[in-house]
Amino acid sequence: MNVANRPFEALQHETPGVLSAMVAVFSRDLRVALRQRQDLLNPLLFFVMVVALFPLGVSPEVSFLREAGAGILWVAALLSVLLSLDHLFRHDFDDGTLEQLVLQPHPLFLLVLAKTAAHWVLTGLPLVALAPVLGVMVHLDGNSIGVLCLTLLIGTPVLSLIGSIGAALTLGLRSAGVLLSLLIIPLYIPVLIFGTGTVASAAEGAPVAAYMALMGALLVLALTLAPFASAAALRISLSNG
Repeated sequence: MNVANRPFEALQHETPGVLSAMVAVFSRDLRVALRQRQDLLNPLLFFVMVVALFPLGVSPEVSFLREAGAGILWVAALLSVLLSLDHLFRHDFDDGTLEQLVLQPHPLFLLVLAKTAAHWVLTGLPLVALAPVLGVMVHLDGNSIGVLCLTLLIGTPVLSLIGSIGAALTLGLRSAGVLLSLLIIPLYIPVLIFGTGTVASAAEGAPVAAYMALMGALLVLALTLAPFASAAALRISLSNG
């Protein structure tokens, strides 16, 4: 039987230990997602479409796009990650795998961290890879594109980590997508501000070390707190369900 179709309990018996359990969760999520390619392509297509259509709807002038390009790309990346969050726990909730995760002897927050890491690899990392091409489309210079990719590389894991909290809280609810957006978007604003501010400073030739330090601090804070909050939210959602 394919690993993607086997219950987590069977995988866990083959790979004992906390680290091995995290690897099992991570690899299983990758395999399951690769078999459902439409869920992977939708956020990426949305990202490309928003960036490509924005100049047509606002202004195609080079000076405007060069000034607003970082904001356009960051907003599009933020919305693309938000679009994919509903699937972070949904499939496991529907097939009962999530209950097995909660019942495991391993700390739930570490298993949630593994699932969030898989979500970032499948969603956030492709956005970072597409950013240079789309940066050229909005006439960003080479230095700005490099800084943009670096900010996305640091910022997109924060988006996934924060989003996992909202995805866990809204699990099993009707109209979860709307409620998820209302919960998560206000928490995304600091990441958006620092991400676009870093690229704007780089375009002006100003130092960006302070911005990068703040984004790094946000990443450390999210890595420290978000898995615990997501694990607690999952337990609440499952107990209420």
